[in-house]
Amino acid sequence: MPMISSDSTRRRLVRLAAGTLAAVAVGAALTGPSAFADADAGPSGTPRDAVQRRLDRLVSEDGFPGALASVRGTNGRVRDYTAGPVPRNGQVRIGSNTKTFTAVVVLQLVGEGRIDLDATVEHYLPGVVRDNGNDGRKITVRQLLQQTSGLPDYDDVLFTEPQDLVDKTHSYYQPRRLVDAALTTAPHFAPGAKWEYSNTNYILAGLIVEQVTERPIGEEITNRIITPLGLRDTYWPGVGEQRLRGTHPRGHVRVAPDAPWVDVTDMDPSLGWSAGQLVSTPDELRTFFEALVGGRLLKPAQQAAMMATVPAPGFEPTGEYAYGLGIARHALPCGGDAWGHGGDIQGFETRNLATRDGRSAVVAVTGLPTSEQMLSEVNKSVDTALCGTDQ
Repeated sequence: MPMISSDSTRRRLVRLAAGTLAAVAVGAALTGPSAFADADAGPSGTPRDAVQRRLDRLVSEDGFPGALASVRGTNGRVRDYTAGPVPRNGQVRIGSNTKTFTAVVVLQLVGEGRIDLDATVEHYLPGVVRDNGNDGRKITVRQLLQQTSGLPDYDDVLFTEPQDLVDKTHSYYQPRRLVDAALTTAPHFAPGAKWEYSNTNYILAGLIVEQVTERPIGEEITNRIITPLGLRDTYWPGVGEQRLRGTHPRGHVRVAPDAPWVDVTDMDPSLGWSAGQLVSTPDELRTFFEALVGGRLLKPAQQAAMMATVPAPGFEPTGEYAYGLGIARHALPCGGDAWGHGGDIQGFETRNLATRDGRSAVVAVTGLPTSEQMLSEVNKSVDTALCGTDQ
């Protein structure tokens, strides 16, 4: 599913993939032999380390067609890794990591006095959230970013069968269509009553940005984050743009664990929009989270607001997580906390974390997991990268 990072929707789809309801998974190949990395030798010809062994197992034991990673240690050294037929540091669709970019833009506008976190959705988008008990007059901007609004997830409405993930690959969705799909069902709980992941929250956040700035959300993300950080391989796909621009692995889906892979590398990411549309590389996504955790993108008050968390049960199947405003805190198995998000979209899954002491890691696999075990192994590979030993 496109933006199913760490939420009940993804877990539902994993169950579907396992055969109880429906399925989703993806794999990858490469766009040219010159881009292949020597996974056996490890980065720069060095012997395999714990991270390389983890990535190798993701392919050889867990069934992912390919994996690529970028890791920065406390000494500042950056190393790239690959396993399977993938390019080193290739472009991937980063799915729900887009939410963190969107949250940063909203919080920058808060710092500029143009958005109030505690104002209602109705204040910025009059009449937009008013169906089947869903009421924008009772939901705040903070609750959107915090995933505590109670709004249903449009994914659950638009994708009900496994074949949808193939058949709707080239479908274009306008943002209001996504919101309207979600509002065909009743809210899951009263605003602020609990935490539950919903992509709908971040579509509304994107619409609020556009209402306030009178500019496209993709342009705001580009001008406020991508360009200042010098992220040359990170971009917001244009309307109707379905091909990845740079060197990249191939992405696939399959509709059951034993089904053949279907190539969906060329796809319309509009289903993600401000919740999941961006393209990046492991290295540049890592750079973004380093800058964010390091306080380079937000004023202190907004940084504190982003990092103020609530319990996030079920955000990931393993480990301890709490959710802030578009970012999650994870308790590392080796001690201390790290911050990140993660993202799933047809063709790719990414998981990433950064610490305040300078460590950071991004792992991308070229297939969405078809079991909770597969998902857990991806998460463990990020823990391994940050902790320095296999966990």
